[in-house]
Amino acid sequence: MRRWLVHREVPSPNWNERKLPVTMVVLHYTGMESAQAALDRLCDPAAEVSAHYMIDEDGTVTGLVDEDKRAWHAGRSSWRGITDVNSASVGIELVNPGHEFGYRPFPDAQIEALLPLLADIVKRHNIPRANVVGHSDVAPARKEDPGELFPWELLARHRLCLPTPKLSMRLLYDNEAAFFLALERFGYDISDQEAAVRAFQRRWRPQRIDGQVDGQIGALLFELLLERDLGHAR
Repeated sequence: MRRWLVHREVPSPNWNERKLPVTMVVLHYTGMESAQAALDRLCDPAAEVSAHYMIDEDGTVTGLVDEDKRAWHAGRSSWRGITDVNSASVGIELVNPGHEFGYRPFPDAQIEALLPLLADIVKRHNIPRANVVGHSDVAPARKEDPGELFPWELLARHRLCLPTPKLSMRLLYDNEAAFFLALERFGYDISDQEAAVRAFQRRWRPQRIDGQVDGQIGALLFELLLERDLGHAR
């Protein structure tokens, strides 16, 4: 870790030992009324939650848990067959009130602090772009963060996550079961199908999040799988 990327250290007691190598980054919003309230909770032993880093809206990066330790940020979650996401990931919390307390765009200063931190993590751990995900991707039935206002396409331009595919057609699968099999193959937990569709839409088509399968998200999923199978999606 390049220490200049972290402005202060506030150690959280909420961690244990990893059981898996790091292959993912999970991005969150704090979803609390203030940065201090979020920091207090992330460091409260009774809360049993934490993250490796928290980034304030002014760009201040706080280190909470060493990357070689298992922070408790993802909860019950899964991605591409990994069910112990906490063991396999670095968790980054972005200060934002979230949908409960007045969801708002992420300030430039906050994203400008995220980009070099994320780039450093991805490079050191050799994390594929497809494994830089949101909390809602790994826990679609429970979570909405970092939400539809998060600038995924900016991260994609820096090759820090997958870009949204450009579509030349709409695609309806033969039946919804085929769509959900494809969605599971891409990495999503489909045990709650409507929630899984909402999570997919929130990440890949945030303009309309209705939980309904349609030709546009069918085409997006097809293109994402095609890019992966051709080896272009790392």
